[in-house]
Amino acid sequence: MLIRLNKYLAEQGVASRRESDRLIADGLISVNGKVITEMGVKIDSEKDKVSVNKKVTERRQKLIYIMLNKPAGYVTSAQKTRFEKNIVMDLVDIKERVYPVGRLDKDTTGLLILTNDGTLTYKLTHPSSECPKEYEVTVAGFITNGVITKLENGVKLWGEKTKSAIVRKIGARKMRIIITEGKNRQIRRICQKVGLPVVKLKRVCIKDLHLGDLEVGKWRFLTREEIDLLQQ
Repeated sequence: MLIRLNKYLAEQGVASRRESDRLIADGLISVNGKVITEMGVKIDSEKDKVSVNKKVTERRQKLIYIMLNKPAGYVTSAQKTRFEKNIVMDLVDIKERVYPVGRLDKDTTGLLILTNDGTLTYKLTHPSSECPKEYEVTVAGFITNGVITKLENGVKLWGEKTKSAIVRKIGARKMRIIITEGKNRQIRRICQKVGLPVVKLKRVCIKDLHLGDLEVGKWRFLTREEIDLLQQ
């Protein structure tokens, strides 16, 4: 996989991208024995040998990034339990070990990211990141403008008001909701609070990564462009 040299150095923990650019400009980085001083050079992260001040960098584990369209009935977990036999890892047939980023409850479908990149997992799940997540919600009742306003302004859960949301009605009983926090079963709970029990819930987007037309139960590797979008 071709990757910018400064990004590769950052991923290997050598330095930040900006500091890596300085190391390159100072002639301290070589690729396959050749000193590199120009910016924007791309390398093959699997084959090329990168040295920092004549010392070869040791490659970290290969980082894996996967998009899964989670079906209902599967638990977002890396391990089976006595009570839960169907886990999302059963749907991904790779030898490398990856982990779910965040959770989707058992009955919720849609976009789930799996990776072994702990830095990205932290970035997407820590409350301070306020990572936007978009859901397609079908409810047992008619969606009114008043309900939309309540959801947008925040709903009290456990004595604390949820952050404001973006709500778009797409049918008499269907809407899109974007939230930037991840309280337990948040979408289901806030809809229940405004008198609209959730019948069907599907996550369609995380940050700028869209589920698209990936079939239910299928998965694919993320592209370099998609990974970059998540890491921004």
